[in-house]
Amino acid sequence: MKQTSVIHLLGLAGLATFLASSAYAQDTSHFYGGGSVGQSRMELDAPRTTGILLPGVNTSGTASDEKDTAFKVFGGYQFNRSIAIEGGYFDLGKSRFTTNTAPSGTLSGETRVQGLNLDVVGTIPLTERFSALARVGAQHAWSEDRFSGTGAGSGISSRSKHNDTNYKVGLGVQYAMSSSVWIRGELERYRLKNATGHRTNADVVSVSLVFPFGRAPVAQVAAAPVYVAPAPMPEPVAAAPMPAPVAPAPQRVSFSADTLFGFDKATVRPEGKAELDRFSDQLGGTSYQSISVEGHTDRLGSTGYNQTLSDERAASVRNYLVNSGKVDPTRISAVGKSESQPVTAPGDCTDRQSRAQLINCLQPDRRVEVEVNGTR
Repeated sequence: MKQTSVIHLLGLAGLATFLASSAYAQDTSHFYGGGSVGQSRMELDAPRTTGILLPGVNTSGTASDEKDTAFKVFGGYQFNRSIAIEGGYFDLGKSRFTTNTAPSGTLSGETRVQGLNLDVVGTIPLTERFSALARVGAQHAWSEDRFSGTGAGSGISSRSKHNDTNYKVGLGVQYAMSSSVWIRGELERYRLKNATGHRTNADVVSVSLVFPFGRAPVAQVAAAPVYVAPAPMPEPVAAAPMPAPVAPAPQRVSFSADTLFGFDKATVRPEGKAELDRFSDQLGGTSYQSISVEGHTDRLGSTGYNQTLSDERAASVRNYLVNSGKVDPTRISAVGKSESQPVTAPGDCTDRQSRAQLINCLQPDRRVEVEVNGTR
């Protein structure tokens, strides 16, 4: 049995390595570790167990406790943004039952399950921080069963252990609290063999903390604001009528959203206020007709989420310029463009990159543009 279990686990490891290496491309890989705690529920088959241990004895009722605290510790290797292989130790706790027998007596049983697992974990990003998880793998569990009885079951007093290798599956979500701490919520099912030799299930709901390590942080480099100078006034021509005044071309200034707000935020930071103060100082002495503020996001996240974020960022810049006292509130407007007008080309940033690389690559798309239409 032990040799067969090892073969099953090694086979799954080979399959996981093949899948991960085929999807590797140019993504950054790293290790991670963590732990989880939750609640397990192991299905009991008290009537069948009683029938096997006490054949021909009538029963009048069963009380059971199928739930207990479960935990696991694990470590893994993230091959790319989509595939990881993960192994660990789990303890599903205990399940218990007591059956009343006739003539007067009881039969009590208790089962504890522990084991090792090896899973392939798939990740699908939903937003910049949220991801969906799915896992499938093998687990080798060792169970310890204890039985005792009174009355008709007084002759029962046993303790047995057995090992079994079977599959496990799971679904969950993951949230990146930071680049070094993730939190997961998962529902997993373990396929087990009970004391009577029949198959049963154990379901576990858990919360995990995950700690990535072994990868270099990606520096977020903010793009410098670009200032477009107005077109020069035409020089006067001798002995010719003075040309009509030419209005200067609209001035468009682009600010990095990461500098103004920080990643996935809409509140102006001190660094962003300094950039906006310099811009408003340059407006001094300028006669303008209107100012338009446009918020832009990258393509990560849903269109609805990006529209809301771009609206909030544009409104934050407008309100700050108005509150500075240097901009007429009746001549400045704000609008969000979501991800509809990217700066990056379609082939510049691809899904084959890791999430951190993709966020950094799409940085130019996250911006706020201010256009000034003036008379001088």
